[in-house]
Amino acid sequence: MPTRPYRTSTSTKRHSHHDAPDTAEAFRTLAALPPGPQHDTVRERIVEAWLPMADRLAGRFRNRGESTEDLRQVAALGLVKAVDRYDPERGNVFESYAVPTITGEIKRHFRDHMWTLHVPRRVQDLRNRVRVAGQELAQTVPGRRPTVAEIAAHAGLSEGEVRVGLEALESFSALSLDAVASGGSDGYSLSDVLGAADPALDEVVDREAVKPRLAALPQRDREILYLRFFGDMTQSRIAERFGISQMHVSRLISRSCRRIREQVLEGAA
Repeated sequence: MPTRPYRTSTSTKRHSHHDAPDTAEAFRTLAALPPGPQHDTVRERIVEAWLPMADRLAGRFRNRGESTEDLRQVAALGLVKAVDRYDPERGNVFESYAVPTITGEIKRHFRDHMWTLHVPRRVQDLRNRVRVAGQELAQTVPGRRPTVAEIAAHAGLSEGEVRVGLEALESFSALSLDAVASGGSDGYSLSDVLGAADPALDEVVDREAVKPRLAALPQRDREILYLRFFGDMTQSRIAERFGISQMHVSRLISRSCRRIREQVLEGAA
């Protein structure tokens, strides 16, 4: 059975856009054909006829970090899905079904493949609304950036939601840790200016636990411990200072440390 011809030029019926071909007859033919070469040929011709519209939709998302060619490929994929899923018996024109399908495919591509950081869909939506509102307001308030309050009023959002969207504007991509820091003419990279965990933090709990036990020691014992562990004095020098033997100093240090350790362990039990 030969394939029935169809027109790909604009029909006398009014369409939303000039690149919306009249493929109603082709879709009816496609629906009636069983799987096979003839079905595939009609399907390919329909897709080819609607590719200009898919390219136009892809163009709406240019300058967002993705190449134009990749956007066109994603839009074409969305178009193929729309052709395969469209049911002409439902009475809706194909364009009204294809546009949201293609647009959704492009947005899904950005959400799943373009974000360096994982950002919830709600935050991504806020980012898009804030970005669009900022662009529109920039035409009415030249010479300055729109305020948070102005964007909120224009986009119908709260100021808190606008701040979340503004933060997300800076989260679409991430810099490499090897990238030169802003203003880093001396060659410092981001990794050079990142902080590190303070090793003394591990000792905070121990210090706080020991502090009251140290305060409860006799004054001479406290002074001996201080001179030995903080003054870096030898036991012989400490012994000379207090007029006692070095052996006595050693015993006092051992006794004080053992006493504090036992008290700390009892408190932790």
